[in-house]
Amino acid sequence: MGLVLRILLLAGAVALGALGAFFFLRPHAQVLPDPPALVVQMREVARLETLDVSLYKKVTFSPEPTATDALWKDVVNWAAYSIRTPRGRAIVFADVHLGYDFQRIDTSSLRVTGTQVDVVLPPLEVKVELKPGETEIIDSNLNSQETAYLLERARVAFEREVSQDPRLKNRARQSAERSLRALFFSLGFTEVRVVDRLTPVTPG
Repeated sequence: MGLVLRILLLAGAVALGALGAFFFLRPHAQVLPDPPALVVQMREVARLETLDVSLYKKVTFSPEPTATDALWKDVVNWAAYSIRTPRGRAIVFADVHLGYDFQRIDTSSLRVTGTQVDVVLPPLEVKVELKPGETEIIDSNLNSQETAYLLERARVAFEREVSQDPRLKNRARQSAERSLRALFFSLGFTEVRVVDRLTPVTPG
């Protein structure tokens, strides 16, 4: 009897140990963050630079004389203009950044359904940084104020062209989508959809 009792006690201890190990080691369900917590996570990124490109552009600028309220001053301006016609040509280089400002994200930009999250990106922003040190002046008799205006025209032209370039916009969006999926997957979501807008939820 003593041997049988010891065997039963040993078997019971082994069973309890196995049961305890099962409950201790079994994977626990991951608690997914809710939309407000997701917004905080995304805003910690602050600004997600998704695409950087370097561009250059040949620009020409020849300002016309400006009219004033004084007739004789206008005559003097036109005379000076005919003697020295201001003209400038340059090759301007710039770094252009296309990105999304996630400080503009709020809970209305997200929808969480189980382990799926839908997210609407904020508007794409384009930032142009001119590189004066690499600017090549081809021909210019502009003064400093006119030269500054020429460079500003170049900056605006860069911004307009990049904002209207579907290829660059698509590359920026794809980069943003990859970064968002990496973030949400690391938080435990299994499906991430980047959409243009959140469709209304129809009551079931």
